Amino acid sequence: MPPPPSPTASPSPTASPAASRSAAENAPAPAGLRTGTLGTADISFFVVSAAAPLTVMAGVAPTALVLGGIGAPAGYLLAGLTLAVFAVGFTTMSRHVRSAGAFYAYITRGLGRPLGIAAALVAMVGYNGMEIGVYGLLGSATADTAHALWGVDLPWLPVSLAGLLLIWYGGHRSIDFGAKVLGVLLVAETGILVLLAAGVLAKGGAHGLSAASFAPGNVLVPGTAAVLAFAFAAFTGFESTVIYRREARDPARTIPRATYLAIGFLGLFYAFVVWTVIQAYGDAQVVAAAAADPGGLFFAAITTYVGGWAADLMHLLIVTSVLASLLAFHNAINRYGLALAEEGVLPAAVGRIHPRHRSPYVAGAAQTVLGALIVLGFALAGADPYSQLLLWVNTPGMLGLMALMLLAALAVIRYFRRVPHQEGALRTLVAPVVAAVLLAVALYLVASKVALFTGASTTVNAVLVAVVPAVLVLGLLLARRLRRTRPEVYARFAAEPEPESAEGPVPEPSVPEPAASSDPHLPHHPQGDPSCPRPTSSSSTPSSAPRTPPTTPLSPSATD
Repeated sequence: MPPPPSPTASPSPTASPAASRSAAENAPAPAGLRTGTLGTADISFFVVSAAAPLTVMAGVAPTALVLGGIGAPAGYLLAGLTLAVFAVGFTTMSRHVRSAGAFYAYITRGLGRPLGIAAALVAMVGYNGMEIGVYGLLGSATADTAHALWGVDLPWLPVSLAGLLLIWYGGHRSIDFGAKVLGVLLVAETGILVLLAAGVLAKGGAHGLSAASFAPGNVLVPGTAAVLAFAFAAFTGFESTVIYRREARDPARTIPRATYLAIGFLGLFYAFVVWTVIQAYGDAQVVAAAAADPGGLFFAAITTYVGGWAADLMHLLIVTSVLASLLAFHNAINRYGLALAEEGVLPAAVGRIHPRHRSPYVAGAAQTVLGALIVLGFALAGADPYSQLLLWVNTPGMLGLMALMLLAALAVIRYFRRVPHQEGALRTLVAPVVAAVLLAVALYLVASKVALFTGASTTVNAVLVAVVPAVLVLGLLLARRLRRTRPEVYARFAAEPEPESAEGPVPEPSVPEPAASSDPHLPHHPQGDPSCPRPTSSSSTPSSAPRTPPTTPLSPSATD
């Protein structure tokens, strides 16, 4: 807090009104987010890092191969195509809604304030679940890596707590600092997978290269439903592009480009890497190899085709991949917290911006404290960091974000039926309707296959699945209470922001909304422009990988 002004600095009782106005005009403006900072590549680094490609591949893809056979690569392509269809309406609406609330702002504008407020609560629970549970993975993956490489047994809790402090610091710094860190880590984790693929292709695989993975007979099998559940979960986090709107350069173009780039990269990259691993073992042998040693499948392949040093490096990069995912989700959560503080739903102190780093540092500190409390609570209860802290916290978060995507697709349909616009029917009706149907199927697949993610009892799984609808109901009750006790907050919820300052992007021309709305819950406001041995993903968390060390030697250092 800055010191109070000295008596000599205060205007005297006889100071003229003109002097007082001049002093007020020259006073420094409150710090805001660093606008015009992030380009398409920067935002893409945030959202792709959240998906944690290396942990998805090394920790989840072997299980997908066991369940779906050699047709598993096609599952990632189908999931990517579905989300690309969703992105058509999603990014079209991003040109009309400038609120920092992202998902909950879109849902408010399309489906009304009660659902919008409920969506805000689901978003906070979902993103926090996606991040906090992964601190358990950080502890267990780091311990596994230390044991595999150096024979050292590390306790998981100190590693997780150290990770909390490290991620807090990354979020406390400026957004461009975070983008640079994530850029380096993302290049490293994707680079090791590219190195594996290059080694396999250079040697022609185990028995020559084959395209059998994409043959209809290998794709249309009963296990494909389970593969799709894993594949959709592996994209979780891509939708957070819109959260960075205020910090993006030319958001009307940057946000859509980053969204499509993230979806396209993840879908094609996942499918390509899984296909190359199939080639490394052969179509007839890979499923048996994955079933025998899912945790060691990728390590054994890279040892064979590249060398033991690359397997050692992959162990280390899994840890940095988890850290990158944590930092990406932490930044997203901070901006949701900032937006809700500006709405008046959270305390105003949560919305404070650091004067130098221009980051929502109070929201970041609050999120770190929450994470520490949950991690310590699981540790005191004697819970396993992988099968309980990670899976039990991560799974409801994943389901919550998928539910928000479905609601956002429905919101796009209704929004463009209610306001005048110049967008085409393909973007505002056809694509959102198709996306809503496909996302409903995807949500059903993930919820029905939740036992594959958790490995828990039927009772535990039922509770985990029930978290999202329970939070939605709680959010609707919160909306009702806000409308009764704080009507001014309720009335302005998810309203369009004031025009941005001269240092930020020039606001786009607005399109007037109809004078009256048929929905009593929807605010009337102007619109925007029409024109490791058991790693797992931060966004998908199967438990089928064995807890015992893999039988295949991971690297020379692991067996010496």
